[in-house]
Amino acid sequence: MQELKNIKGTHDILPTGIAKWQKIEKVLQKVFTAFCYKEIRTPVFENTALFARGVGEFSDIVSKEMYTFNDKGGESLTLRPELTAPVARSYIQHHFWQDAPVHKLWYLGPLFRQERPQAGRQRQFHQYGVEVIGSSLPEADAEVIALAYSIYRELGLKNFALHINSIGSTDTRKNYTDLLQKTLEAQRQDLCDTCKQRFDVNILRLFDCKNPGCAQIMKNHAPSILDHLSREDAEHFTRVRELLDAMMIPYEVNPALVRGLDYYTRTTFEIKGTALGAQDALCGGGRYDNLLRELDGPDTPAVGFAAGMERLILAMEAEGLFAEDEEGMDLYLAPMDSRALDTAMPLAQSLREAGYSVYVDLLGRSVKAMLREANRKKARHTAVIGEDEIKNRRLQLKSMFNNSVSTLPFEALADALINEK
Repeated sequence: MQELKNIKGTHDILPTGIAKWQKIEKVLQKVFTAFCYKEIRTPVFENTALFARGVGEFSDIVSKEMYTFNDKGGESLTLRPELTAPVARSYIQHHFWQDAPVHKLWYLGPLFRQERPQAGRQRQFHQYGVEVIGSSLPEADAEVIALAYSIYRELGLKNFALHINSIGSTDTRKNYTDLLQKTLEAQRQDLCDTCKQRFDVNILRLFDCKNPGCAQIMKNHAPSILDHLSREDAEHFTRVRELLDAMMIPYEVNPALVRGLDYYTRTTFEIKGTALGAQDALCGGGRYDNLLRELDGPDTPAVGFAAGMERLILAMEAEGLFAEDEEGMDLYLAPMDSRALDTAMPLAQSLREAGYSVYVDLLGRSVKAMLREANRKKARHTAVIGEDEIKNRRLQLKSMFNNSVSTLPFEALADALINEK
């Protein structure tokens, strides 16, 4: 019989590692709340047409990476490969603009792309991100960038860098891609096979190629898009930089940062983990003023970003930002027999209701075995409950902070725990 395992490119988030995810999620909640953004949750599968129209029919995501299938009714469905298009679809379907002119939204959830699995890149992966829908002002761009930057600072990361650019309006981008094709035509045959395929359908993706030869061609021959912005586009980008300067957010202007998805306009940005190697993008986003119109919605400007959880965890691990005791508990209760359990369980329940995390051993093991288990589970305090403890309604609380032992009545246990938090 075949051994049952997880599918290639997916992974279980085990109890031993979940504290890392929860630490990040708490920070995300804190920062999103500080910026007054509201959460939105969309289904994990959508009509395939949403991504073909929203992301771009010739993008790598749509042409190569999507998990697409027909349901029993013959409708083509796709496991979501990104979240901006689903959020835009929800905005249109539920007529968000009738409630307020601007909506500031955030999300967190799993996505699916059939890529080659590697460190920080899985076929089922998780992203968080934000979308600000309804404002065309550069102030919206700057706020979104500031929010992304605040998350990494709040998490304690030090090895990251913000890169920004502008790819201009739709007309500017079209004129630039035409110029790029004309300029690079003489080098076309020297490009890698992937870039040759992209040349006519999505030439901006040539900037993303990791092939050293292609990178050198782009460096030597590709014109800078910043030299071809319209006056309005240039003023928009200048204002974004002024606001970032005012907020003391450091950045690097990177003319090669174009973002490959069809819906981007004007501001683009990435936050790169400087200690991650080739797969260094922690976060990416920008302005997308045409997406909602392309999906038959109102002509509404928007800006946002998305960031990978798995890659963020790698970056935080590299900087040692996960404390060893984050998976611990406030108290490990070790009942010596079934009668002790009669006392331990209601005592534990009262402490839990008071806000403490309490583990009760349920295996009826020896005291030595239970205390060994408490140490393995990184309990911050331990207490054994036996016949004497039940009779006197007092127990010995051992602190794992300093190995001190104090004897105290059951009703004083909560105060003792809080004093050592």
